[in-house]
Amino acid sequence: MNTTGLPSMNRFVGRQKSLSELNNIMGQDGTQFVLVYGRRRVGKTTLLLEWAKQFGLPTIYWVATRDLPAQLRYHFMRTIWQWRYPGSDAVPRLNSWIEVFEAVSQLIGSQEVVLIIDEFSYAAESDPSLPSHLQAAWDHIFKDSKINLLISGSHIGMMTDMMDYNAPLYGRFTAQLPVYPLPFAALANFLPSYSAEERVAVHAVTGGVPAYLERFNDNQKVGENIRRLFIQRTSMFRSEPFMLIGDVIRRETQTYEAILRVIADGKRTPSEMGRELELEPSYISPYLKQLIKLRLVERRVSATVPVEKQTSSRNSRYHLADAYLRFYFRFIATNLSLVEQEMDQLLWQRISEQFRAFIGATAFEELCREWVLLKARKGEFTFIPERVGSYWSKKAQIDVVAINWRDREILLGECKWGTNPIGRSVIRELFIKTADVLPSGKWKVSFIYFSRAGFTDAARQQAKEYDAQLVDLAELDQTFSEVED
Repeated sequence: MNTTGLPSMNRFVGRQKSLSELNNIMGQDGTQFVLVYGRRRVGKTTLLLEWAKQFGLPTIYWVATRDLPAQLRYHFMRTIWQWRYPGSDAVPRLNSWIEVFEAVSQLIGSQEVVLIIDEFSYAAESDPSLPSHLQAAWDHIFKDSKINLLISGSHIGMMTDMMDYNAPLYGRFTAQLPVYPLPFAALANFLPSYSAEERVAVHAVTGGVPAYLERFNDNQKVGENIRRLFIQRTSMFRSEPFMLIGDVIRRETQTYEAILRVIADGKRTPSEMGRELELEPSYISPYLKQLIKLRLVERRVSATVPVEKQTSSRNSRYHLADAYLRFYFRFIATNLSLVEQEMDQLLWQRISEQFRAFIGATAFEELCREWVLLKARKGEFTFIPERVGSYWSKKAQIDVVAINWRDREILLGECKWGTNPIGRSVIRELFIKTADVLPSGKWKVSFIYFSRAGFTDAARQQAKEYDAQLVDLAELDQTFSEVED
């Protein structure tokens, strides 16, 4: 493969499913036009370059920047020119994208290639006419070529908008590939010396973003890494939240940041947010919809709400979807004065007081729900759940709920990230809550308990009486390690 101009890759871990999906896309008849998108630092470039290396076709790679349109055209043209004529600086300056794309077609000729345009959203932002010109090129100039085009970007909203009905590129993409953070199991490859407990703590902060994980040193304690990477005034990820938000939001960033901040502080409904921000809930709702679209916020509906009512249900809560933003707005944003004074040790001491509860309420509960899904897919429960989530009401809150409405079966689960084994009282407490949780009618109920520190003998005996399943951290970790990404 000709790799002229390709950048060196970061460490490549996992992504076997994404590689397989790309191979399947490219295995279809005809040339392909693929949209690839995901949040900043999630590893889109590394994935594309690793796939291109394995796939074996000649590959041309260009990363766009925020620049003047003329400079964008020149830099793109230079990449194609030097791929065709290595070492040559006689790059022509062309006056339009149509001229550029015509030149690209001539330079590539009949050769089958992969053309990767990275951070396409930057180029489209700098020159809004680019998508229209690319549409014309794909329809006419590249129509009979063997150019397989992959465009990638971090501006999730802008990238997904390209698939809208009124967008210039609507109907041109042959496939789309969202790139998500790595699953929990991948952390063992980055941090082999860490225990499962330590990896869950890291997952609560990083959410599996490769660029963060690559900087962790598993010869240091988790807290030392967090201080070095995220808390110190000079740390490389100090401005990460603003860059991440700025990548996807261009206007009214203060309002969006304020909403993210109050959600991280536990305000889960538009009414609660409105009271905190002194804004009407109706004013906040459009911002929430946009944050959901950008995958920065997720709307959760209590798991026992029937499927047909979930969209309209008022029994919903909003949570930050990005792990690092949850950590940042929960602990750092409110203590920036300590960061500026370089009092990172004092700040970490304060974070440590609440860090265990933070891990339990975020990463651990999410991993437990994911574990249930994995087991259900393998057929290891008595029923296949239509929905896995959580439950809340004024009377009770349940960490894990898996439900099948047709078969009227439900699984209720409790998650404990405490340092002491779960005792009998916790087992009984969930059983007692059952009457407050079940939808109307007759249901078959089963129970499951997840514990970081295991279970007492009394708890195990009580669980036998309820025919409840007990899962410790070792079993949880083992299950995830058996799943390929």
